[in-house]
Amino acid sequence: MAKESEPLLGGTELYTQAYREVQQRLREQSAAAARAADEAAQAKDDVRVLVVDDQDLVRSGFRLVLSSYDHVKVVGEAGDGREAVEKARELLPDVVLMDIRMPVENGIDATAEIMADSALSGVRVLILTTFDIDEYVYDALSAGASGFMLKDAEPDDIVDAIDVVARGDALIQPSITRRLIETFVSSRPHRARASASLSVLTEREREILTLVAHGLTNDEIAGKLVISPATVKTHVARVMSKLGAHDRAQLVVLAYENGLVTPGRAES
Repeated sequence: MAKESEPLLGGTELYTQAYREVQQRLREQSAAAARAADEAAQAKDDVRVLVVDDQDLVRSGFRLVLSSYDHVKVVGEAGDGREAVEKARELLPDVVLMDIRMPVENGIDATAEIMADSALSGVRVLILTTFDIDEYVYDALSAGASGFMLKDAEPDDIVDAIDVVARGDALIQPSITRRLIETFVSSRPHRARASASLSVLTEREREILTLVAHGLTNDEIAGKLVISPATVKTHVARVMSKLGAHDRAQLVVLAYENGLVTPGRAES
């Protein structure tokens, strides 16, 4: 005859059928909660993308790739910079995938126009380039682009880049930005921006900007200055606001252009 119950280890209670049913329901509820948490963590807000390239085949390829991701919505295409600005104003995308070398108007000038338009303050530009070290990338970052991406990058990497830029972050790490800028800034005429004069910064903010330009993360800056990462984040936000910068990549450009950091000189 089969046992109807068995001793509970560590106690005198019995494993009754009702007890087993309760335990099973708890396990199922726990598993469901875990699945829901995983799904919530993986869920992403929809990102509206405008694809800009002078080659039809390239635009079609990006549309095909991006459309395979549920949260990415390709809302339009443009074949040159002038059309890109017009489409950006019409469609208000979250991210513009911008080619650099195009007829009518290049991607750098188009980026500058988009960044200067207050009606497009929520639009971010992600530069598409064929080469990882392209002299035009520096100009694009200076114009206000949030980063750059190689055209032949893996689809997942491109979508990750779009997500990063859509959140308002710089795509490329500050240290990479620094090396890129150092490659070209020393060969360019010095042209500090009057509208972005560093005189508006406090001494602490200038110190923070210098460290950002040298490629340090918020945590590294916090350790160096013996302050909290949250305080560093607040300082960086204030510096960005005062200088009209969209992200850390542009802060690095401003630091070099205003002579706060010298190309090739390591941070001490």
